[in-house]
Amino acid sequence: MKISARNAIEGKVVEVLKGATTAHVRLDIGGSVITASITNEAVDELGLVVGGKAYAVIKASDVMIGV
Repeated sequence: MKISARNAIEGKVVEVLKGATTAHVRLDIGGSVITASITNEAVDELGLVVGGKAYAVIKASDVMIGV
């Protein structure tokens, strides 16, 4: 698969928690963890399983940081 995004971060799936319709997928990206909320259907179609490789692609028009 090729995409135009330049912010694709490779990681290892460390947890997949399915809910009624949405799953939370956690990726270890070298000591830090990114969590994504995606549909259960997407989890199944992508074959996401603990220990597998996946990419987080960040899509945001703004990033805000506060203290």
